[in-house]
Amino acid sequence: MPAAEPVTAPRQTLRLGAKGKAVTWLQRRLADLGYRPGRIDGQYGSTTLAAVWAFQKVNGIRPTSTVARRTWQALEAPKAPRVLAPHGRATRVEIDLTRQIMVLYVRGEVELISHISSGSGVPYCETATWQGRRQRFCGSATTPTGNYRTTWRVSGWHRSYLGELYNPIFFNGGIALHGALSVPLYPASHGCVRLPMNVARELPGKLGKGVPVHVRGKFRRA
Repeated sequence: MPAAEPVTAPRQTLRLGAKGKAVTWLQRRLADLGYRPGRIDGQYGSTTLAAVWAFQKVNGIRPTSTVARRTWQALEAPKAPRVLAPHGRATRVEIDLTRQIMVLYVRGEVELISHISSGSGVPYCETATWQGRRQRFCGSATTPTGNYRTTWRVSGWHRSYLGELYNPIFFNGGIALHGALSVPLYPASHGCVRLPMNVARELPGKLGKGVPVHVRGKFRRA
């Protein structure tokens, strides 16, 4: 089998809001590697930023909005995501709470890699109107580790007593993979796994019912 041709990155420092050919190269390269930078339009916006974060985390780079020397080098010779369930099924989801990433494998190959924001770990008590009356809800805001399977789902926005979930795919009781308008660099949810909106639009078409979901790790705040 012939060796793959070497990849040469633009090596132009990019910051959020940048435009041009170097951004287009970045977006195409990320997409080729399984990340989801959004439209290949040469504009470095928030959707591309989430893909950059995911790539940096997989490659051991502290996530930042700036694409500079270390990130370009890694794009030339990228690492694969660390496998969390080596004996898992060929089609499965792996959620790495330590690195805050999600990987979807299909038939043994990496299909999609995404930045996530999981449970904050901060206990909460919130009051909300639910089922016609004001109620108080308390919980631990954790995303439990373990082995699960995808169950029910909702298309579009789904209102729960703790907020709005976009295209949720549940896998552990009321805990779901879902799109959110805010997916920060730290765990911030009540326990669900937040995804960038573009990933949440795509995922239901690739992730069926009964697919294994493996949750591993623990986030350590700096």
